[in-house]
Amino acid sequence: QVQLVESGGGSVQAGGSLRLSCAASGYTNSIKYMGWFRQAPGKEREGVAVIYTGGGSTYYADSMKGRFTISQDNAKNTAYLQMNTLKPEDTATYYCAAGVMNLAVVFPGVWAYKYWGQGTQVTVSS
Repeated sequence: QVQLVESGGGSVQAGGSLRLSCAASGYTNSIKYMGWFRQAPGKEREGVAVIYTGGGSTYYADSMKGRFTISQDNAKNTAYLQMNTLKPEDTATYYCAAGVMNLAVVFPGVWAYKYWGQGTQVTVSS
């Protein structure tokens, strides 16, 4: 089993920045990729970014490219999401997730993730 704990959410004005953290514990050697998702009220959960733990490759949703950066610290079993130039439409609950599958796609959806954090709220005001 793997446990994920997010932190770093909060309220910020448009144009500001936040860094989210996701600390993994348990059987972390099984994790092949870690992703960030977000879900706004009344909307489906959408993928934000993914990082492959083995080689560090990263992939992003088109709307986040250039503003968000996913990274990892393997020694700390922690993934990060640096979010810059935040917009009100970025307001959502952000979730960290970890997957253990061998994938044929580089930017998988929620179906590919076995473990999920509890979520952290990000609110961007105009």
